[in-house]
Amino acid sequence: MSMALEVSGLTVRLGGREVLRDVGFALAPGAFCGLIGANGSGKTTLLRTILGFETAAAGRVTRDGAVGYVPQKLELAPDMPVRARDLVALGLDGQRFGFSFPSARRRRVVAEMLEAVDLLGFADQRVGELSGGQLQRVLIAHALVSKPKLLLLDEPLANLDLRAAAEIVALLKRVAGQGVSVLISAHDMNPLLGAMHQLVYLANGRAASGRTEQVVRTEVLSELYGYHIDVIRVHGRILVVAGDGHVHAHDHEHVATIP
Repeated sequence: MSMALEVSGLTVRLGGREVLRDVGFALAPGAFCGLIGANGSGKTTLLRTILGFETAAAGRVTRDGAVGYVPQKLELAPDMPVRARDLVALGLDGQRFGFSFPSARRRRVVAEMLEAVDLLGFADQRVGELSGGQLQRVLIAHALVSKPKLLLLDEPLANLDLRAAAEIVALLKRVAGQGVSVLISAHDMNPLLGAMHQLVYLANGRAASGRTEQVVRTEVLSELYGYHIDVIRVHGRILVVAGDGHVHAHDHEHVATIP
């Protein structure tokens, strides 16, 4: 079986600094993978390199087919005259900006995609007036409307409440179930645990990848961080404790609920 994405020996330097070193993992078709790491760990750089926006100093990225992308930030003024349906339609235009002349087929495809993300009733809503969760759904529809085989999302759950985050994860789980490989970056693995098949954990520019129970282990994370880490399971939760004995209870990167 061919992989939807293969990353091997990837090293990336930015401004003379090594951001990623010898990163490697693969995603099968329909895989749901969490890309976990603290701010500054290289998650966005890895996604940008997969997309071809950054040049690797070493290693290789192989993609099998088109890629959809949901960026970390999209700031829109509330009075910006772009409706949800307009933003989704732009996904049909590739790199072209501006609006094409509408057609019956185009309207149908956009409507079907909005329905798929449970937002058909908001098709004519201005995107600047949508809630955070609704906007993420529109951006996912925008990324999926061109039928990619791989979907990359950069921190789509940031600033969402627990319910909205859970709804986005459930949507992405459905997307993966339809054969699209999903790679979603997050600093908090909690919302992803019931959905992801594997994770890529970034720290110090290096990565550990595999199933959650393979990666979130004392010996694996200690090697990754370069100092002793204790992984403690208490009352259905995972606490990652640094070598100084400090429990990172308020750092979502280090706290994960086991379903």
